[in-house]
Amino acid sequence: MPLAHFVSDLHGRLSRFEKLFAAVGRERPSGVFIGGDLLPHISTSRQAPPSEPDGFIHGFLEASLQELRRELGASYPRIFVILGNDDPGDEEAAVQAAASRGLWEYVHGRTAEFGTFTVYGYACVPPTPFLRKDWERYDVSRYIDPGAVSPEEGFRSLPAPEHEIRYATIRNDLDRLAGNNDLTRAIFLFHSPPYRTSLDLSAQGGRQIDHVPLDPHLGSIAVRRFIEERQPLLTLHGHVHESARLAGTWRDRLGRTHCFQGAHDGPELALVRFDPEIPESAARELL
Repeated sequence: MPLAHFVSDLHGRLSRFEKLFAAVGRERPSGVFIGGDLLPHISTSRQAPPSEPDGFIHGFLEASLQELRRELGASYPRIFVILGNDDPGDEEAAVQAAASRGLWEYVHGRTAEFGTFTVYGYACVPPTPFLRKDWERYDVSRYIDPGAVSPEEGFRSLPAPEHEIRYATIRNDLDRLAGNNDLTRAIFLFHSPPYRTSLDLSAQGGRQIDHVPLDPHLGSIAVRRFIEERQPLLTLHGHVHESARLAGTWRDRLGRTHCFQGAHDGPELALVRFDPEIPESAARELL
């Protein structure tokens, strides 16, 4: 299996996308994995670049990918994408429209074959302090950390069933997604990292709310337990931008499973290059 690229949390920064597309054009990977938080932050999420009147996805991303597809022809990669907690849920329709035109494959809550591997996608994260709740779920129970806002509060860009808002958990979602499948050649594209790893370490360590210390680890307990129990080949994560800087590493291991972090808290693009046949040889570069 040739080279694959993984990125996450580009947050609508044109320079990061342009660097990604340039790297794809040069290196011609067989697959590209984009781990959520694609769009500009909430204050600009309805705005396109000034020269693009049709929205960020259609006006910029689709146009750029169409040009890349013309350039690469048969070498155009499989592109697997999910959204993240900072992406408005009502943009999912635009993501699906781009998928219908063959520009990428939307894999949240779905699977896709990638050679002899199976790709699984999952966008949701445990409750955060942020008010956008389109892609948030309770983790393993209805507990929330100090300072977080529950999925039953905040706001959503699309309505959701009341029962789902109140009782859905990441744990149950993952059980349904994976079923009884053999995951020894599975690649999971998550937005949330697993809890208490090198991939979810945040800058809130040492802070308190109402004299309660905040947990510096922001990942999902359900994601960690799932990886430990099911042992997929490879998991790809984002969400906690500063973790690689604070932990001093962008990768971790849970049993046999290799876990990579694609988010970055600087202006550069963090590009992870990997071969799923030999995940231990993966490398990350800031471009």
